[in-house]
Amino acid sequence: MSKRLNSYIGIGVSCLLLTVAGCKAPATLGRSENKNVPAAYNTTAVQDSVNTGKMKWKEYFTDKYLVALIDTALVKNQELNITMQEIEISRNEIRARKGEYLPFIGLKGSAGFDKVARFTNIGAMEANTEIKPGKEMPEPLQDYSIGAYATWELDIWNKLHNAKKAAVSKYLASVEGKNFTVTNLIAEIANSYYELLALDNQLAIVKQNIEIQGNALEIVKLQKLAARVNELAVRRFEAQVLNTKSLQFDIQQRITETENKINFLVGRFPQPVERSTATFSGLVPNMIHTGIPSQLLENRPDVKQAELDLVAAKLDIKVAKARFYPSLGISAGIGYQAFNPSYLIKPESLLYSLAGDLAAPLINRNAIKAAYYTANAKQIQAVYNYERTLLNAYIEVANQLAKISNTEKTFDLKSKQVEALNQSIEISNDLFSSARADYMEVLMTQRDALESKFDLIETKMKQMNAMVNIYRALGGGWN
Repeated sequence: MSKRLNSYIGIGVSCLLLTVAGCKAPATLGRSENKNVPAAYNTTAVQDSVNTGKMKWKEYFTDKYLVALIDTALVKNQELNITMQEIEISRNEIRARKGEYLPFIGLKGSAGFDKVARFTNIGAMEANTEIKPGKEMPEPLQDYSIGAYATWELDIWNKLHNAKKAAVSKYLASVEGKNFTVTNLIAEIANSYYELLALDNQLAIVKQNIEIQGNALEIVKLQKLAARVNELAVRRFEAQVLNTKSLQFDIQQRITETENKINFLVGRFPQPVERSTATFSGLVPNMIHTGIPSQLLENRPDVKQAELDLVAAKLDIKVAKARFYPSLGISAGIGYQAFNPSYLIKPESLLYSLAGDLAAPLINRNAIKAAYYTANAKQIQAVYNYERTLLNAYIEVANQLAKISNTEKTFDLKSKQVEALNQSIEISNDLFSSARADYMEVLMTQRDALESKFDLIETKMKQMNAMVNIYRALGGGWN
């Protein structure tokens, strides 16, 4: 007898050891993120905690037409509204995860009948069984029941709570994703708006040059009649006028496309875009305060989104790891059951149950291991994505700072170039009228002056774009 008992004990201990060994989870393969950033954006920058990115967008952009466009886009833009639904989906995921670690309670009722074959063990027993003395078992046997049942998985390893926390992090990440969408949307509308103003000014310059070149053409025609120039000069001036006139249609096409781009961002069908009529070259970019690079961690929505995704990925590893451990579930039920509805309210019809289940994976854990290694791989992905997002944010600010400085210097030089060429036009016309300059000098001077004015407007547009993009790069726009 003692040998048999020892055998049972040995078998039990072996099973327990196998269970413990089977519940052991593989080592975590995660990677820690690097949050270090340089102390400044360049070696000559003065460190200042004041940050333009914290300004509200309505304080940063003061053009009333631009503000109206952004206000409309924040309500009607389709991409932004799609992102808002992503937030709602993430919120519902939290609700679902929260329900998993709470008890499930339900009500159940049923009705039916059962006719068992006579020549079976159950049929023979029912045929020889009396419900009461002198009252046989009814045939077919009816069955009625009503009751409540409950199931509950005890979250002893915090698997379900960690899953809920991961869902919360993903929800918060989706909110930051929406903020990043808002930031980009505002920047894209502002850039397109300033491009539209630049095109308006270029079109005005073209029309002004058409008038100037037309006057020069009439002078050349008069000089031909006076035999001071030949037909070649007339044709060259005429070709110059026609070329300049063709430019205005190219610009008008670009205006139409830019207006429709803005209309698309605003979420409406094509229509004229109201805009400022002020001189574009006279616009002055806002003063920029970049703050310190570490502020990107709290200002940039995409950096915050990547950080929250990383938090969720770490929690997903804990959830996957908990699947290697035993799970404990409790189930219970209470109700009434009888073969006649009139008996349901009698105490003899009462039934109840209570059970506990303990289950642990032992053999063939490939699916659990695969899920665990996948969670580890996604965590490492999230780390690299976070570091890449942070690096990209820093580089974007550094690039726009350099662009602001360089375009400012370029604009000053281009302004002097335009002024010099405008004077050259007057000088060349005077020299040509007095036969002291060739007509080709006049043509080349007019062409260079037109190109320089175009370049000046392009440079001013780059200045305004840099002003918009540095605000976006610093994390401004969503607040």
